[in-house]
Amino acid sequence: MSQNSLRLVWVYPDLLSTYGDQGNALVVERRARQRRLNVSRVDVRSDQQIPTSGDIYLIGGGEDRPQRLAAERLRRDGGLNRAVENGAIVFSVCAGYQILGHEFINDLGQREPGLGLLDVVSTRGEGERCVGDVLGDIDERLGLPPLTGFENHQGVTHLGPTARPFARVRLGKGNGTGDGTEGAWNDTVFGTYMHGPVLARNPQIADLLLKLALDVNALPPVDDRWYEALRNERMAAATQTA
Repeated sequence: MSQNSLRLVWVYPDLLSTYGDQGNALVVERRARQRRLNVSRVDVRSDQQIPTSGDIYLIGGGEDRPQRLAAERLRRDGGLNRAVENGAIVFSVCAGYQILGHEFINDLGQREPGLGLLDVVSTRGEGERCVGDVLGDIDERLGLPPLTGFENHQGVTHLGPTARPFARVRLGKGNGTGDGTEGAWNDTVFGTYMHGPVLARNPQIADLLLKLALDVNALPPVDDRWYEALRNERMAAATQTA
């Protein structure tokens, strides 16, 4: 991290911000400022180069064709891979999550190469679309409370041996494989199918990203009453409709 500012990069908002996931960037930025941390945010459009000097990179969801275009441009650019090699943290959602894997099925029905930053492979499910609220338990090694989010995807994501499930679902489909897994992570790279935006529903995940970027074990406390009210309301609603 720069001595002057924490650098937050929102990747391709023109292609991968269909489902309100830009809220994740707003939450990380807000929670840094609440702690009086200097934070600078840059929104990098798909016709711009990905800076390699960022601390936290956020990628959202999108429709099939924009997903393919984003993958093509990220592969050609190479900046995100170089940033991870430099120790950057990446948090991705839905289409962005699939792009970080080895491959996914694009809008042409073809296998599209991903960035290989997560040991996952995504295919397209043949059953009903995965839509609805999700509740789950995040990998205990991350020290986070239960996960709440909203899924809306047709993808099925299989984890390889070096990818750890981000969570185990109690409600919802998660990765769509039937094994109860949701998302994946490895070191500083995270992927999930959760919208919501997921960091508004789970601010402790945003704090985890900040702690990793700052290389600290704890952050100064902030007022979480609004976030907790949202979490409790969504978790109660999901339980009632299950």
